[in-house]
Amino acid sequence: MRTTLTLADDVFLLARQCAARDRVSLGEAVSRLARDGFHAQTKHPETNAKLKGKYSVLPARDEIITNEHVRQLLDEEGI
Repeated sequence: MRTTLTLADDVFLLARQCAARDRVSLGEAVSRLARDGFHAQTKHPETNAKLKGKYSVLPARDEIITNEHVRQLLDEEGI
């Protein structure tokens, strides 16, 4: 389908970079990015909820984050 879109400058630049990286047209890159965004929203609707306060509750995960996890990430990031 052919249509005209007005994109924010930063979105256009990102889409153009994706198109060049994947060697596809700009339209195909925008379609892929939009499709990925829509799929992400439908897979995890709880992450799309607006924050109601100063702190947010993250969705449940199948793992427990330990001090060792944190130390490993700090070492990997060079912090």
